[in-house]
Parts: sequence; structure tokens; C-alpha cells
Amino acid sequence: MQDIVFSCGLDVALSVIGGKWKPLILYHLAHGACRYGQLKRMVGSVSDKVLIQQLKELQADGVIDRRDYQQVPPKVDYSLTPFGMTLADALAPLCIWGTEHSAKVGQLIASRTAAK
Repeated sequence: MQDIVFSCGLDVALSVIGGKWKPLILYHLAHGACRYGQLKRMVGSVSDKVLIQQLKELQADGVIDRRDYQQVPPKVDYSLTPFGMTLADALAPLCIWGTEHSAKVGQLIASRTAAK
């Protein structure tokens, strides 16, 4: 097995959180464990296929835990691992930046869309 060589720390982080929905998944799980349906509602317009795929990838990367309660009806919840919490903590400043600049970014996106 060959070791993967990363160009920088950002390359490492993006290899784990790359994907449109993974940062939102991490954001919501940072506030506590969630069941699948609850997580889907919070994340938004993600399809079941994509959400399941991204949850599996995050689980394979050791970022989230999947707990299956082995009952009928099925009950499964997702939570961050300690490793995942370190990643969620690293994303927190990005959330703050987004909150502080949401109006400006909204205007920029609107003007960019209007220019097309």
C-alpha cells in the first residue's frame, strides 16, 4: 500500500471534508447525535443517495460513528468521534466568517447570477 502525499494541510482537510454536504453534516453533528431523518431535514436538499454516501465516507474516515440499535422499527443515529470533533472545531471559524459575511456574499451571488 502506498502512502498518499499531501501538498499542504488544507489538502489533508479537503480529502476528508471534500463534498458539498460533509461540512454541513459535521456542523449539525457537532451539536449532538442525530438520527438519519433528522439529519436529512437539517442538511436540506441533499438526496438520500448522496447523504448516505457521504455518511459512509465520513464513517470510513473515522470522523463519525454510526450506532445501530438493532430494533424494529430501525433506529440508527450518527455522532462525531473525538477525531471528528477536532475537525468540527477547525470548521468553527469558517462558520463564524460565513455568519459575519452572509449579507455581502448573498449580494455577490445575486449579482453574479444576474450577470449571466
